[in-house]
Amino acid sequence: MKRPKQIAAMSGVVLLVAMYLATLAFAVIDHPKTMELLKISIGFTILVPVLLWIYMAMFRYLKERKNSNTDN
Repeated sequence: MKRPKQIAAMSGVVLLVAMYLATLAFAVIDHPKTMELLKISIGFTILVPVLLWIYMAMFRYLKERKNSNTDN
C-alpha cells in the first residue's frame, strides 16, 4: 500500500511544478486571456495540494478502518 502514496506524491510534485511554471509564464505573457489563465493557474496551485491532502487523509482513514476490522 506504500506504492499508491508514492505515486500520488510524485504526481502532486509534477503537477505543482507545472502549475508554478505556468503561473510564471502567464505572469509575463501579454495576451488578452492572460489574467484569466493566471487566476486559474493560481487556483490550481492551491487546489492540488488540498486534494492531495484529502487523498492522503482518506487513505490513512481507510487503512486504519481496515486494520480495526481485521482485529475484531
